[in-house]
Amino acid sequence: MNQFTREANLNYLTDTEKIWDLIIIGGGATGLGAAVDSASRGFSTLLLEQADFAKGTSSRATKLVHGGVRYLAQGDIGLVREALRERGLLLKNAPHLVKNESFIIPNYTWWDGVFYTIGLSIYDLLAGKLSFGRAKHISKKETTKRLPGILEKGLHGGVVYHDGQFDDSRLAINLAQTAVEQGATLLNYFKVTGLIKNTASKITGVKTTDTETGASYQLKAKTVINATGVFVDDVLRMDTPEKKPMVRPSQGVHLVLDRKFLPAEDALMIPKTEDGRVLFAVPWHEKLLIGTTDTPIDSHSLEPVALDEEVEFILRTAGKYFTKAPTRADVLSVFAGLRPLAAPQDGSSKTKEISRSHKLIVSASGLITITGGKWTTYRKMAEDIVDKAIEVGGLKNASCKTDSLSIHGSRPNPDRTNPMFVYGADIENVLALYKENADWKNPVHAEGSYTKGEVIWSVRKEMARTVEDILARRTRVLFLDARLAIEMAPEVARLMAGELGKDVAWEQAQIKAFNETAKNYILTPH
Repeated sequence: MNQFTREANLNYLTDTEKIWDLIIIGGGATGLGAAVDSASRGFSTLLLEQADFAKGTSSRATKLVHGGVRYLAQGDIGLVREALRERGLLLKNAPHLVKNESFIIPNYTWWDGVFYTIGLSIYDLLAGKLSFGRAKHISKKETTKRLPGILEKGLHGGVVYHDGQFDDSRLAINLAQTAVEQGATLLNYFKVTGLIKNTASKITGVKTTDTETGASYQLKAKTVINATGVFVDDVLRMDTPEKKPMVRPSQGVHLVLDRKFLPAEDALMIPKTEDGRVLFAVPWHEKLLIGTTDTPIDSHSLEPVALDEEVEFILRTAGKYFTKAPTRADVLSVFAGLRPLAAPQDGSSKTKEISRSHKLIVSASGLITITGGKWTTYRKMAEDIVDKAIEVGGLKNASCKTDSLSIHGSRPNPDRTNPMFVYGADIENVLALYKENADWKNPVHAEGSYTKGEVIWSVRKEMARTVEDILARRTRVLFLDARLAIEMAPEVARLMAGELGKDVAWEQAQIKAFNETAKNYILTPH
């Protein structure tokens, strides 16, 4: 079985004559899902990610596994039904990371109660056997009891419905591990710099550079998949330089607050905001996550930055529903993510109306590009990608196996009071490290629950290469409390340097780079 380490995976690139069935560019939800699907069908699969797995959009979601209540309102029944089925499969295949979460919509007019109860009953019916629970109307008294901190003035009652909640970048890491267990080869910090074509202008491989060593490779493939999210146009331009953009990025921003603003087990859903978007306030890792916005953006980057007006919109909207209005000073972390929405061809610019269903495009050269979609439907997107690769690359037909494939770490009924629950079936392996070094069971920082052993685990078993990989995506500290993450960085760098055999100069460079990134997650008072 392949090992999930950089060294083991690098070894598979030494044979430059090897022709891979699929080379996947992009290590977010879509690319990782495709690697799991492809490898589990028996295809030789290589995935290359320019930064870290889930560095982009896939670690910056609202942490919901959902059918999309607003797509139901837009009448997109097919998309909702597909997403609800995928939601059910994800709970079954990764129960250590996905949970059934109850959401409450507070009703400040009596007809809202009727409207949402009926609408959400339809939502639940569409889930069929994979239902998470029936929608029901609750009284004003029960609403205030279940949502302490909610504004009571004018409140009539509430509607409870169920959806899924998860940890996005932890799921991405577990998918990467699953792909490798199925026989795929995965490498982060590998940038694809060009496409290789034959005399008939068909793609036969990729040029790629290991950004850690600077070594370059030319790798051969029967099919190449462009699953790079907001970066798909960059790869499409390698194929045809004059290509019109396919993706219009839309930015979504989230704020993280202390749980005291809404000390509830239920999540709050605000169905109508001043810009027509849905807003969620969701309990997540002992904090409260509020989002999201929808702002068309003209450029894309690996580190998008929240705009002041987005932050103010979220604070203002939350302030209308909470008894204590949050201010900029209360924000523990702010993060922005870019959605790769299909660019409208008719000049329309309202991003919330651009379809979230995914699109598969095959270029004349044979390049397969996927755009759109969302975390919830990653598995179905992957199935469609591999089906298309079989057709384009003339691969042997093999059927999809992922609807019943357990994801690495899968363990039912995790104890969510244990901060290590996200490791699922790996918990015991992490704890075993404490026997190797007693100091590793100590916390990295007195104010956090993360132990030094978890840092070691992330380096040895989860392919973490930088301080940011650990503080942003293996643990979620940067997203939960950015100031705490900055305080933890020096100790994380020291532990990593010991494990990776790096010197003090590397440590210093890592801390500096991390602090540079982390400052965008901190709100400064006006």
